[in-house]
Amino acid sequence: MVGPYPDWEMPPLERDYIIHKLWLAGDRARFLSEVGPGIRAIATNGVLGANAELIDACPKLEIIACFGVGFDAIDLDRARARGVRVTNTPDVLTEDVADMAFALILAIFRRIVEGDAFVRSGAWTKGALPLGRSLNGKTLGVLGYGRIGRAIARRAPVFGMSVAYSDLGIDPQAPHAYHADPVSLARASDVLVATTAGGAGTRSLVDAEVFDALGPEGLFVNVSRGSVVDEPALIAALEEKRIGGAALDVFWNEPNIDARLLRFPNVILQPHHASGTVEARMAMGRLVRDNLAAHFAGRPLPTPVI
Repeated sequence: MVGPYPDWEMPPLERDYIIHKLWLAGDRARFLSEVGPGIRAIATNGVLGANAELIDACPKLEIIACFGVGFDAIDLDRARARGVRVTNTPDVLTEDVADMAFALILAIFRRIVEGDAFVRSGAWTKGALPLGRSLNGKTLGVLGYGRIGRAIARRAPVFGMSVAYSDLGIDPQAPHAYHADPVSLARASDVLVATTAGGAGTRSLVDAEVFDALGPEGLFVNVSRGSVVDEPALIAALEEKRIGGAALDVFWNEPNIDARLLRFPNVILQPHHASGTVEARMAMGRLVRDNLAAHFAGRPLPTPVI
């Protein structure tokens, strides 16, 4: 195991497998040299992943099971070359991530965090909180029209919002306006939410040009991966008031995020917690265990990546 899973996941894993806890190793290289030759499975998560060094340290490796939907931190090329299967945990966290996206949108539009501090500090006795903004009549731009993007789009009409989207191609079943690139989508959007997959193909996809297209009233929301955003360009856009605000669940160097992000009153920050519900995490853990059990029993994998 590359990193710890929730407490409730450990007993069934330790019952069924011999677990070697890499995150507790004082000397990672020595630890891998000692236990790596006998390892047949790696249990990891979407942030820690499994790089080529780790994969190569386990010559008998058969499967990498990821606790999370994102697998960009796993070296898929090395896994393919070694004939190692990779699984993730899609679907079970989709609705909760979509809920968080709208929670962030509402929080910044309606000044929820600011309002809480306003009451607690006693400032309410001295005057009124500045007005927020309505979601009704706004356009939500969804960058990445996969499972999570579609779930977010389904929620938009409840708040009176129209939807536009951008993806690698047109979804013939999508009842929304399609934009071929992020700049065009941002130009059409009041709120731009990133739900695209991480990895080399989407690195810094949301850049200065996108923020300029979003404009000084536009809101940017990221519930995908920190790598999707050119973070210095985002910070510059906030400093220069070229966008109206941001709500971020993911970052370049989490948890050690750029300190400049802490000073903006029009930015809401979350600790990579969009899927952070008990229900989602329990379902994710079950799916990890189901994939491992299926592999070692010779059955088809429930959710294979490769």
